[in-house]
Amino acid sequence: MTKSFPRPDVIITHESDLDGLVAGVLLQRVARALFGVDVRLEAYHYNFWKQRELRERAAWVTDFAFEPRMDKPNWVVIDHHATDHSPKYATLVHDLGKSAGLLCYELARECGLASPELDRLVHLNNVADLFLEDDPDFELASDYANLVKIYQFWNLHTLLGGKIERLLDHPLLEVMAVKRRIENPIGFEWSRSNITEVSPTVGLVETVIGNNNLIVHQLLEQQATRFPVLVTLFRRPNNFVVASFRSRNGEALKIAEKFQGGGHANASGATLPRSVKTIPDAVNYLRQVLNPKRDTPLNSLEKIFDSIEREQEKA
Repeated sequence: MTKSFPRPDVIITHESDLDGLVAGVLLQRVARALFGVDVRLEAYHYNFWKQRELRERAAWVTDFAFEPRMDKPNWVVIDHHATDHSPKYATLVHDLGKSAGLLCYELARECGLASPELDRLVHLNNVADLFLEDDPDFELASDYANLVKIYQFWNLHTLLGGKIERLLDHPLLEVMAVKRRIENPIGFEWSRSNITEVSPTVGLVETVIGNNNLIVHQLLEQQATRFPVLVTLFRRPNNFVVASFRSRNGEALKIAEKFQGGGHANASGATLPRSVKTIPDAVNYLRQVLNPKRDTPLNSLEKIFDSIEREQEKA
């Protein structure tokens, strides 16, 4: 299959998780094997990706859902998110049952780039990204995935020199294991008592310690709350506030899409407008979007934030 791929001007991947890191780096290696060049890697969160203009003549995109604007000649999309669009011009490599990292690794195998180290790392990434909780490596895989959540995509990429195999048995995993064993039980008990209503179907989980994803998953699994969708909020170093939505019956993605976000049916996220500076602002913004007042729509906080953001972009 890779023999028919066009030479890309850029490789684009998802910035928020281990799957995007693994997939993006593997595609760079595939491009190097096929064309003998180092192709630039770009990584985006969902909101910024949706706003990015697609001007390149040829591009490879991974870990982002295939959409009509990506259906262009000389574009290749390797992804595992649900999509309603069938490609007319682009090449789509798609499988709901495999992580983006695994799909890209299968392409790498065609180019003779497999190794025992990559076999192991891609497996752990697949278990974590698809949340295969019955897999015996699930806890360890979650520690690997948490590395990107804690230390961030580009920090890890730089630390590893782009050689993702160095993640295997990395000393930082000891930090993740201790955090899981000690922080998660403490964080779970505290968070269970600190869930507030955002809308009739969405509950805000306050977190102070531990792996947010695993804590929220445990809350949903134990039915410790009446809300089918749970959201956590956190501020990134660049001062953007990110909302992470989780569910068990497919409702999370629908909520994330209301905030121009995306992801999986039960695990999605969105970066809130840059006008949302604080967590309290974010809570108010979520409530206004999810509980619109029909009698005073022009005064809703959502419209105010959107208007401010548009003015800032013009400036």
